[in-house]
Formats: sequence, C-alpha cells, structure tokens
Amino acid sequence: MQGLHLTADLHGCTGALPAMTDVDTLRALCLQAVACAGLQAVNTLFHRFAPAGNTEQPTGITGVVLLAESHLAVHTWPELQAVTLDVYVCNFSADHADAAQALMDTLIAHFQPRNVERHRLQRGALAPQPMSAA
Repeated sequence: MQGLHLTADLHGCTGALPAMTDVDTLRALCLQAVACAGLQAVNTLFHRFAPAGNTEQPTGITGVVLLAESHLAVHTWPELQAVTLDVYVCNFSADHADAAQALMDTLIAHFQPRNVERHRLQRGALAPQPMSAA
C-alpha cells in the first residue's frame, strides 16, 4: 500500500488552451502523458461543466484516468486560469515515483502556469509492528 501522492495547483494558465475547455483534447493530453511516463491507463471519465446562467464563458472540466498503478485527476477552471492536478501511484510491485513525477511535470509544462504550488506525500509507510510476547 505504499505510494507517492503528488498534487499541484497551477495559477496563471492560459485560459485559451484547448485542454482547459475541450474534453477530447484534455483526455488525449492525459492519456499521452500517462503513456509517455510509462504508466498504464485502465479507464477514463471526463466531465465538462455547463455554463452557469446565460453566460457564454467557457467552462472547466473534471477528468480522471484510472491507472493500473492508481490514478490521475485533473480539474480545469478556465475562468480562473487555474488547474489542479493529482497523481497517486502505488509502489507495491515496483517503484513508480519517477513515472509519477514525469507525468506531473508533463502536465504542468502543457498548461504553462505562472505559479505552481506543489505537494509531495509518501503514503502508506509501514509502522513498526509491536513485538509479541513469547
């Protein structure tokens, strides 16, 4: 159950990038980035939000790529020029930390943010087991 969980909040992204508002473009970007990182996509689900009220303003997307190693989640807010990324990989049978970092770096580079806030969390570290009385 050990794994690496990476998150990034991207600010100042170009709202006009197709991946900010077009489901097919974002899905293709994510799947290509997953494959280039050497991870295995199992399934995807992407949802584009409907505009609020009578606005013509482009709306964002929430997308998830289920990985054999765990998941990638992407949320775009073109109206805020923001994106959040979430990459979690389990390291049960192999260490996927470098692949997770490569995936994150590829997606950050695509959105060209002015500012990035990154977090890295090692999950599932095994605690020492108490000694049993003999």
